[in-house]
Amino acid sequence: MESSTPDRQPVRVTILSRPYTLLATGDPREVEEVAASVDDLMLSIAAKAPNADSTRIAVLACLHLADKLRTLERDLDRLKHRVDSKSVEFAGMLEQLMASAEEP
Repeated sequence: MESSTPDRQPVRVTILSRPYTLLATGDPREVEEVAASVDDLMLSIAAKAPNADSTRIAVLACLHLADKLRTLERDLDRLKHRVDSKSVEFAGMLEQLMASAEEP
């Protein structure tokens, strides 16, 4: 019997000097790159708040990433709105061109 879920493979990463083994589908390098990005962010936060424990650093990193995600979602929504507006505009222009081409 075949499984409908893709095979997962273990990927070893280090975040804030702690090793983790993650199960990943797809390219393990992507997981490594994401983990390295999180590690860089957390190390940056730790350098600015040397007395903070790892939980506090993790929470601050999550808040930073959530804020970044929210900003990107807003940008994406604005772009979708612009694309929709332009699509309506271009459809109107196309209708005008087709109507003028049909005129004798």
